[in-house]
Amino acid sequence: MRDSDTAAFKEITTAINGLLDAFLPVRAFVSGQVDTDSTNQAAQAKLSELQRMFLAYERLRPRLTAWLARLDPAKMGAGPYKLMLDEARVQAEHMMSEPEEILAAELRLSGGSAWTKLHGNVSSLITATVGGKELPITAIRNLAHNPDPAVRKEAHDAEVAAWKAHEVPLAAALNGVKGEASTLNRKRKWGDDLEPVLVRNRISPQVLAAMQAAVVASFPLWKRYFGAKARLLGKPKLDWWDLFAPVGKSEKVWTWDEGAAFVTQQLGTFSRSDATVAETAFRNRWIDAEPRKGKRGGAYCMPIGGGNSRILANFEESFDSVSTIAHELGHAYHNHCLREQPPLLRMYPMTLAETASIMNETIVVQAALKTLPAKEQLPILEADLQGAAQVVVDIHSRFLFERSVFEKRAGRELSAEEFCGLMLDAQKATYGDALATYHPYMWAVKPHYYGTDFYNFPYTFGLLFGLALYQKYVAEGEAFVAKYDDLLASVGIYPAAELAGRFGFDLESRSFWEGGLTVLGERVARFEALAK
Repeated sequence: MRDSDTAAFKEITTAINGLLDAFLPVRAFVSGQVDTDSTNQAAQAKLSELQRMFLAYERLRPRLTAWLARLDPAKMGAGPYKLMLDEARVQAEHMMSEPEEILAAELRLSGGSAWTKLHGNVSSLITATVGGKELPITAIRNLAHNPDPAVRKEAHDAEVAAWKAHEVPLAAALNGVKGEASTLNRKRKWGDDLEPVLVRNRISPQVLAAMQAAVVASFPLWKRYFGAKARLLGKPKLDWWDLFAPVGKSEKVWTWDEGAAFVTQQLGTFSRSDATVAETAFRNRWIDAEPRKGKRGGAYCMPIGGGNSRILANFEESFDSVSTIAHELGHAYHNHCLREQPPLLRMYPMTLAETASIMNETIVVQAALKTLPAKEQLPILEADLQGAAQVVVDIHSRFLFERSVFEKRAGRELSAEEFCGLMLDAQKATYGDALATYHPYMWAVKPHYYGTDFYNFPYTFGLLFGLALYQKYVAEGEAFVAKYDDLLASVGIYPAAELAGRFGFDLESRSFWEGGLTVLGERVARFEALAK
């Protein structure tokens, strides 16, 4: 290491931060245009052009990483950039040669990124007919919340048939994405396809093992929940199309305006700053909420710079959708808390990405259970447990599925039928005999499979970590909020275990994760009592 390295490090980080400050808002705008209207050919072209422009930076990253890996954080006085240097040393151990890394970055535009775009474009244009009316696939999936079991089953059958009709290009896209990732992981000498994901998420294998052991041990708890819900629906077992069925005697329709008012009011009981971000998002129309043909499904939040955000959602007049908006506004609040950090220190792993969103969602759900009339509480609690069951049970099935896909894809391409078989195996391993039927095409439904390897377990991490933080808030009250804001602002500076340790949490202890599951267990018990 030379004396000139210190000056060079400062100059280079300043330049990269400036580049990202300029690039990220433009990318958010263009990708937002594509995601809300996949038929917008001009936006599609601009996104491709923008990706190629960014290649100039991507070509330099291997050389930059190798240089950063040689620097001593202590001698450099790296300060908050220490983690970046520590991670560069690990990345450098798993880099191909510089020409190979540059070629991989260039080929990604016509490889993995193109397959990801294909899935988004194909899936956003899929329609199906229910009740004699042709609807976009996002609207069809929303019918899973319909109170009429006949409508739910018809929508489910139509949805599965629609995915099957498009299974060839979607299977090709999944084969392409996972095949590219697996090939590069082997060339970079990773032990398996999960190892680089753990490094990117800043957790150890021990942390994942402890969390998943607690998750698997909780499956009998979720079987109780599914059984209680089945009894409420008058069935011996739930079918797949019943997982999101409403229960209880709720007469409340959550309009957009009512949901917005409720969310902002309840967030204000926790943090005035959090509520202000929500108010700004609603007032300034940061949220694209209506389902429509050509718009991608699901929901997400993306930063656009200056602590501001934009949110995509597919809103329906249910508390579940209100809770989803609160969740995405949590991401917006996280972006707000990071506003003073330079872009390089705003980059955090998926494991910590759900911290603020889970906090927001928990606050809103708890408020609903406390403030709404008794007759409304059962469906509210049910909506909350719906989401928790997805994050704990269903997401573990997605992890098992993706692990199997990587194991088999290392040898050859898989057919759509094989993807369906692996998905059914994973669902049966987690849901067990709590369900009478399953959904073989969930691999086609979830866009995350096509954009991020092993995207799944960080959501479980986020839920249980967020519940632990909520418990801390309940114990400490207003004094907790400043520490919480500091935690959100620091997610790009510390590894997950070190960040958690500042709150006295041991992420490699199974008991830590069981603490979060205990909260959910109490909710299941309350649900069973209300169900009677």
